[in-house]
Amino acid sequence: MPQFALRGAAGLLAVAGLAGCVTINIYFPAAAAEKAADKIIDEVWRTPKASTPAPAEAAPAAPLPLP
Repeated sequence: MPQFALRGAAGLLAVAGLAGCVTINIYFPAAAAEKAADKIIDEVWRTPKASTPAPAEAAPAAPLPLP
């Protein structure tokens, strides 16, 4: 009986080892990936033009009077 269990464990280990070696490769066209990346970057870095006015430069503060 122990020899049967040892063979079963060895077989199971061999099947698990083969299953662990399976690799799935997915290839994306480089031009499409670059275009999508550029679109995402443009959306992230886009600044709203009409919704918020540009901040005006503040005038320098007047000096405090000496005591």
